[in-house]
Amino acid sequence: MSDYPLMPKATAVWLIDNTALTFDQISDFCGLHPLEVKGIADGDVAASVRGINPITTNQLTRDEIEKAEADEKYRMKLIRKKPVIINKKTKKAPRYTPLSKRQNRPDAIAWVIRHHPEISDAQISKLLGTTKTTITAIRDRSHWNFSNLEPRDPVGLGLCTQIDLDNVVKKAAAKKAKKEGLKPAEEEGPTLMATDDIIAPKEEAKKSVSASDVFANFSSDENSD
Repeated sequence: MSDYPLMPKATAVWLIDNTALTFDQISDFCGLHPLEVKGIADGDVAASVRGINPITTNQLTRDEIEKAEADEKYRMKLIRKKPVIINKKTKKAPRYTPLSKRQNRPDAIAWVIRHHPEISDAQISKLLGTTKTTITAIRDRSHWNFSNLEPRDPVGLGLCTQIDLDNVVKKAAAKKAKKEGLKPAEEEGPTLMATDDIIAPKEEAKKSVSASDVFANFSSDENSD
């Protein structure tokens, strides 16, 4: 990293016009020869250069300038910016499958293809940590060991969790329904009865009982006595 400010001549022009620093102090800070700084002050050097404020560009502080103005022997120090470390976003690693279970993946792929044909190859690949080439080979029966494959539930084989499988199935079904212009199936469950269905029978019962019916009951009670 350079020990001098960016655009040293432009910085020197500003320091000459806006501070009481000596030529030696300015030349030391800007990395210029004292005679060159004197030439800038006289207008013989860098006459067309526009001054740059080293304070606003975060290369020098006002305190440093004031210290140097109070002491001709003081030499100003350039602000050194700390390097900014930007962490690169790491790409998510593919699902790791133990070596002992990798041989079961073709069986799991066959199971998914058989029971959930709506699931895409990309979803199967992500769910089971396999390649699309293997999935395609099993779909078109060109897999080298297709005759010996035994479709088995990937959850039981420990290749994925039931939650992961359910989520994939749900997404695939929703995508298929959207593609076909169908409304996704809603989960069925117990429903509440309408208020009218509850109140109406009671009201009907009340309406069906007349005054004559009530007094008829009294009459029947007296006759019984």
